Amino acid sequence: FSAEARAGRLLHGLGFAPDDGARAVGEFSGGWRMRLNLAQALMCRSDLLLLDEPTNHLDLPAILWLERWLLRYPGMLIMVSHDRDFLDGVCTRIAHIEHESIRMYTGNYSDFEALRSERLAQQQSLFSRQQKEIRHLQSYVDRFRYKASKARQAQSRLKALQRMQEIAPAHVDSPFHFSLREPEKQPHTLLRLHHVDAGYGVTSVIAGVELSILPGDRIGLLGRNGAGKSTLIKLLAGSMQDGLQLQQGEREIHKDTRIGYFAQHQVEQLHPEHSPLEHLQQLSPKAREAELRNHLGGFGFSSERALAPVGPFSGGEKSRLVLAILVFQRPNLLLLDEPTNHLDLEMRQALAVALQDYSGAMVIVSHDRHLLRVTCDRLMLVHDSRVDDFPLSLDDYPKWLSDQKRQTTADSTDTDKAGDV
Repeated sequence: FSAEARAGRLLHGLGFAPDDGARAVGEFSGGWRMRLNLAQALMCRSDLLLLDEPTNHLDLPAILWLERWLLRYPGMLIMVSHDRDFLDGVCTRIAHIEHESIRMYTGNYSDFEALRSERLAQQQSLFSRQQKEIRHLQSYVDRFRYKASKARQAQSRLKALQRMQEIAPAHVDSPFHFSLREPEKQPHTLLRLHHVDAGYGVTSVIAGVELSILPGDRIGLLGRNGAGKSTLIKLLAGSMQDGLQLQQGEREIHKDTRIGYFAQHQVEQLHPEHSPLEHLQQLSPKAREAELRNHLGGFGFSSERALAPVGPFSGGEKSRLVLAILVFQRPNLLLLDEPTNHLDLEMRQALAVALQDYSGAMVIVSHDRHLLRVTCDRLMLVHDSRVDDFPLSLDDYPKWLSDQKRQTTADSTDTDKAGDV
């Protein structure tokens, strides 16, 4: 008799609207159907729950809800996830699969990194590579921490360095090592939105947006699914697709601004019959093949893999290739919309390290809290059609969401009471 109420709570927690429970499944997009699959697994009364990448199609509020739900789950949970903060919040043991064997570690993911780091640091060759990477970040901090124009970036790298000294040894044998090349030009103001309304048809998704992006800006966008984060980042990219319109205001972009835009639909625009090497050769026909192959090697496309058609590649490999293509073009403004979807932990760590050392500006939409924490020094909230600075820290965001939910519930109750009167 409680089934319908339990289903309603699950759907609400995963971000579905109140009326969605009565809709036909065929009306939902692929991402929302994945959420429905997850809701089905949670709905089943079980002793053993098996979850394979449960956070891939969730926004941050839904991930935080799922984390709380799993902490209350009484059975045994076995999970595959590439979200380190999610693993830290839920798991008490880590099974690490490497070289055709499984090694068990007690504790959460951060505990695993520390324990594995101790083991790997004993191997001098790996330890030396770690120290070289740390010295690279430290040199940037030492050069620029007292220079006004670079101070914010230096502080960001200092925080990253403190964290990296703890976790880097666990990733020194990663197959992914790349950096974002220095942009050729850095205009004073890369892009500006002035009193902008944008949306679809006559419906505005975001309104009254005032935003200037300068070199070195490192902005993370927060907000519930459907609040308008992707709409804002499409608008910044000038990607007017699916009926998106600039309804009012101005979008001003400097003539020397070069945008690197990552979105999931770009994975679908890869040529399935072409190899990774051919994709880069189309961008730079005069570049030496050795240079292109060296660039691809940093993203895990070495030897035969660089020459293989991309059609049969996995989702993670295609995402890596899109990032490799984007990085190769030396943008001075990076716009990343969920760049870590389908990427494993090693590639996510390599991306975080590369972004820490990037001198251009970037705007990121991501449900990966670790990536936001170590790469962004400014958080903006897309909420109630507005785009405002979020004055709190990322760690305060879950409490802010809870407070907002309580306020909405209280307002709804007051409205109902007024209606009864």
